[in-house]
Amino acid sequence: MILNMGPILCGEIRRMEIGYDLIPDPVDDVVFPENAHVKGYLTDEAGYMRLHLTAEMPYRGHCARCLDEVTGVFRLDFDRTVAAEGSITEEQLEENDDEYVMIRDGKLDVDEPLREELLISFPMRLLCSPDCPGLCPKCGKPRREGDCGCPTKEIDPRLAVLQKWLDKEKKE
Repeated sequence: MILNMGPILCGEIRRMEIGYDLIPDPVDDVVFPENAHVKGYLTDEAGYMRLHLTAEMPYRGHCARCLDEVTGVFRLDFDRTVAAEGSITEEQLEENDDEYVMIRDGKLDVDEPLREELLISFPMRLLCSPDCPGLCPKCGKPRREGDCGCPTKEIDPRLAVLQKWLDKEKKE
């Protein structure tokens, strides 16, 4: 969304309400069944402008451990200082890129920094629960359903000859 900053820059208003839907950028193996819902406001307190946004993005994917379907709503609080073009140097902007959004030609594009923050903050792996035990590496049975009977210790095939020798020694 591109906001016309004219009324705030001229001092006509001190607060601007913001509400819109944002199409999320694609993420591997995750489906966004709806657009992200963005609400917030922009304030001007004696020339110090702040942007406060909250984005809620429904998602659907698969657990990285057990492959069960996972659904939820990712929520992001986004706060930035708004600066007019030329009020800070490019060097300051690069050093503090995640603190500022810039007004360019009297307009403020909130989508670009918000999309970037959503992409950076979205979990890299989805989990059905933080303590998900995953799948058995041998048979693939979900471990939360109980013991599958597969051996938990695996002998290194390079040392299998020694195991046979030890088994032989035990029998004698």
